[in-house]
Amino acid sequence: MSTVTIKDVTDHLEAFASLSYQEDYDNCGLLTGNADELVKGILVTIDCTEDVVEEAILQKCNLIVSHHPIIFRGLKKLTGQTYVERTIIKAIKNDIAIYAIHTNLDNSYAGVNRIISEKIGLTNLKILQPKKETLMKLVTFIPKEKVGEVMNALHKAGAGEIGNYKNCSFQITGEGTFMPTDNARPFIGQANQLERIEEVRAEVIFPRPQSQAVLAALKQSHPYEEVAYYLSSLENENQDVGSGMIGNLENELEPIAFLLCLKKVMDCTSVRYTSPVKKSIKTVAVCGGAGGFLLPFAIAKGADVFVSSDFKYHEFFDADKKIMIADIGHWESEQFTKDLLINVLKKKFTTFAIIFSNTSTNPLSYL
Repeated sequence: MSTVTIKDVTDHLEAFASLSYQEDYDNCGLLTGNADELVKGILVTIDCTEDVVEEAILQKCNLIVSHHPIIFRGLKKLTGQTYVERTIIKAIKNDIAIYAIHTNLDNSYAGVNRIISEKIGLTNLKILQPKKETLMKLVTFIPKEKVGEVMNALHKAGAGEIGNYKNCSFQITGEGTFMPTDNARPFIGQANQLERIEEVRAEVIFPRPQSQAVLAALKQSHPYEEVAYYLSSLENENQDVGSGMIGNLENELEPIAFLLCLKKVMDCTSVRYTSPVKKSIKTVAVCGGAGGFLLPFAIAKGADVFVSSDFKYHEFFDADKKIMIADIGHWESEQFTKDLLINVLKKKFTTFAIIFSNTSTNPLSYL
């Protein structure tokens, strides 16, 4: 029998896509269920509906991992009058936990938009609209002979990674002063005597979700009884977190050839698109789900086409002969998120079933 709890699973998912990366309007995380329950099986889906909960019951899965949160706008009652209420009631009655991993997965570099980009065949991938205020800076002061030891610990905890570079820091040598009191147990110096020591001021940047791990590494590796440090929130853009993605095709394609290829690899029934602006497609911007808000960023970064969904009629005019829009449908743009989640989960957990939901949750049909 598995000894893995629901919390073990959700912690693993949140290490991959931190809840701190979700948008303010969103509702990610554990929506129903007891985090301390043991996992019997996991059902992975794009949407959680009554039929999906019924499938979880039949498959003996007590945890549903869904991309879209079934509780989104909030609930004021549970009377079974709507499909949302009925879904929640059915899940609770059958002791099934529901976990949503939505815009935090959208905003992760290795998340939804990366798998779309890989399906299309894009290279040189970059976040289309990097997110601000997701980085922290640590400044600390280390005795010179201990710099290597402390910095190695900080780097192992995730500090100092900037894009494709690791172990990044800024260091400058100066003089530190302190006077231990009678109750102190100093690494260097004597009680009631002013000490002067050569120290290195070290600065490192890291993602906000790593704060706890970085501070723990600092305190465990630093020789001083009282570690001097301070943290600052940064407004800098985080190049590894944000909305959408942009990249290049290995070989340029004529616009119609690109659209036909897009329709095939994304398994679309149809593609709504605006008139091509260029004779060939090379740079492609993508956003899973409703991505109209990113159109100005796709234009500004020189994309030849923007692949997304949920464009309204008048929003297609915003292409303004500067870019081609390709609307492939909301569900279609995110359908491979299930593959992504399955792979993330199976790399960690092997003692219970992790399966795709076979229930189609796409609310749209096409003639």
